[in-house]
Amino acid sequence: MRETNKADSVKVGIDKINFYTPNHYLDLVDLAQARGVDPNKYLIGIGQSRMSVAALDQDIVALAANAAEPMLTEADRQGIGLLIVATESGIDQSKAAALFVQDLLKLTGNLRAIEIKEACYGATAGIQLACDYVRSHPDSKALVIASDIARYGLDTPGEVTQGAGAVAMLVTRDPAILAIEPESLYESRSTGDFWRPNYSTVAFARGKFSEEVYVGMFGEIWDKAQQQGMANPENLQALLFHIPFSKMGRKGLRTLGNGKIDEADYACLTERFERSIVYGKEVGNIYTGSIYLALLSLLENDNSLNPGDRIGLYSYGSGSVAELYFGTLQLGFRERLDVEGHRALLDNRERLSMSEYEAMFSAELVTDGSEQDLGRSDPAASAPHYLAGIKDHERQYR
Repeated sequence: MRETNKADSVKVGIDKINFYTPNHYLDLVDLAQARGVDPNKYLIGIGQSRMSVAALDQDIVALAANAAEPMLTEADRQGIGLLIVATESGIDQSKAAALFVQDLLKLTGNLRAIEIKEACYGATAGIQLACDYVRSHPDSKALVIASDIARYGLDTPGEVTQGAGAVAMLVTRDPAILAIEPESLYESRSTGDFWRPNYSTVAFARGKFSEEVYVGMFGEIWDKAQQQGMANPENLQALLFHIPFSKMGRKGLRTLGNGKIDEADYACLTERFERSIVYGKEVGNIYTGSIYLALLSLLENDNSLNPGDRIGLYSYGSGSVAELYFGTLQLGFRERLDVEGHRALLDNRERLSMSEYEAMFSAELVTDGSEQDLGRSDPAASAPHYLAGIKDHERQYR
């Protein structure tokens, strides 16, 4: 382990967190019946119940801005020196989505605005970069937003693991929610488990192989963390996983069973894992934001957590990059949460019929440079920002 320096002594981490998901969802029982599948294959086999569906006007920029807007004060806006949007659903090959978000959120021009891509790992790269930035600039703040729309195509094997949403996190010194430890363990290797070429609007996946890589990399990193004294189960009150679907994270956690760790510790981690997937089971796969939606779900659905509790986060992005890092809950973290607001956001969504879902999924933006106006799919106050249309190849947001 590297030597501790002055920057490491500054407590840095997540000060605020919020999420947004589109106003429409598909019930997976409806999907199963339409595809001639036993509903339990979805409800139990992969562990999901609903998936959010994004209309054209709720792209990843709109989702990102809608996630961040409610939690930012004017002081936050003035103090943000780094803005990162992590996504694998990018809207432009050159211009960063962060620049559109900067404009919508009315942030100052005195900041760095970038977009990060590495499959589902991108937001963790953003969090680590943000923490390093704040350690070096302790009077400044960083805003990291994970925003994605998971698409696999109609009537495809991956259709049931779609979803849409964004998680916004404000990183500061002396954070109110989670102080992140500067030491972590990570690994990168080139694998062909998941990809989306430029010519395709949907992703391709080798599902079983991807699960093997995900679980295998977790096992290797966990063993290294234990060898270095970073992952002692008795000092770990919760362990979060990237969850494109809840069964995936459960498979990773189960590798710690069968005597690998103490039975009581395993039971505690398992119980809290179930709390961490409550939101994800209703929203679906949001790629870069999945593990951070799990964090929010854990904090808002587990009343037994206490300040000082240590949490591990296993982040994975196909292709592949994996990282295991740790953080400690801070005094007063519950005051930063919006349990009622997030529950209302999920409960008030509109249930789509299969025909409505397929029409929404198949809708496309113009590609010939002509002007296109979009009607608002979600006029509710929870979604103040939206894509209004296209003019001369440029996206128009409001």
